[in-house]
Parts: sequence; C-alpha cells; structure tokens
Amino acid sequence: MDELVKQALAKWPNVPHCYGWLALDARGHWRMRDQRAQELQLPGEKIVHAALLGFINRNYSHDERGCWFFQNGPQRVYLNLEATPYIARSDPQHGFVLHTGEVLSPSDAAFLCDGGELILRRGEIVAQLDDRDMAQAMASLRIDGRPAGDNELMAWLDGATTVLTLSDQGRDIAVQHLKSGQAARHFGFVALPLEKAACT
Repeated sequence: MDELVKQALAKWPNVPHCYGWLALDARGHWRMRDQRAQELQLPGEKIVHAALLGFINRNYSHDERGCWFFQNGPQRVYLNLEATPYIARSDPQHGFVLHTGEVLSPSDAAFLCDGGELILRRGEIVAQLDDRDMAQAMASLRIDGRPAGDNELMAWLDGATTVLTLSDQGRDIAVQHLKSGQAARHFGFVALPLEKAACT
C-alpha cells in the first residue's frame, strides 16, 4: 500500500466505503462504472491511464469477508468481480503473470471448469486465465502424461478417471474439476459485495 494512502487512512479513518463503481473484468481490465453503467448493468469504461492503473494495482486488497477493494486514499472502493480477484495471462519468460504485473508462477493448484475456464491458485491468490490465452495453455495440459486432446478433455470433464496435469515452469500440477460459476464459493471471495449500495 502506498505511504500516502496509509497517511490518508490515519487522518480520515471513517470515510464511507464505495460500492458498484469499480469492476475487474474477466480479461483483467479495471472498469469505471458511473451511475448510468450501474443502472443499465453495463461493464463500464475501461481505465487506460497508466498512472491510475499503477495506483489501483498497488493498493488492491481484500477484507476479512473476502470482498476485494481498491484503497483510494481514506476510502475503500469495493470491486465487482466478473471472474476471480486476479486475472492471469501467459508469459513466455515467467509462465503466468497477473493483471497487476506480479508473476504468478509457479502455481500451487489449477482448476478447469465446465465452461473451459482455467483457474490458477498460489497461496491466497486466485486467478482465472484470460480466455485469449487458453489456446496456449492447452498445449501445457497433459492427460495421463500425454498431450490432452479436445475429446480427452471433454471426457475428463464428464468424469473420466484419467489424470489431468498442467505444466507450469517445469512443474506438473494436478488439475482439479470445478463447476462453472462456483469459484467464489469454492475459494471464499465475494464477487458482488453489497451490490445495491451506493457511494456517498
């Protein structure tokens, strides 16, 4: 957390929290959701300002309920999460990198969902892979030690007793099956904290 943010928290500890105005989409883009976007259930405008993105990334955290927020000075801006608290992207040098710029590899665990979403975990970090990187990740999947084909993956998702692994930076990680839409419950995060609340 930035030192200026810590100072603001100490000076104004009771600023009301903000809900619904910021989102993280499934491709790792921060999105500003104004009143119109909230009313119409739109994703919001993609934030592209480099300094602002860096500020959000450095001051991104979660509370004891599993709600994720951006600490904007003394105010917590709670996040709507389209997928998971982090989004991962493939990286030729590091394996996987988070949308915040942090290197994820090596992962502790991997999960493949019914809808084809790949979720990686390292400690408290839970990151769904950007769907544009799935084709590259597919080349790292093995079933019983052999490259995983589409038919074998479908059979695995349907309950076949084969062993699915993901190669990540030279390590083979066992892949677990997870039903689509169950990530928040399984990993204990809140995707839409107090969705109806508004900023003051």
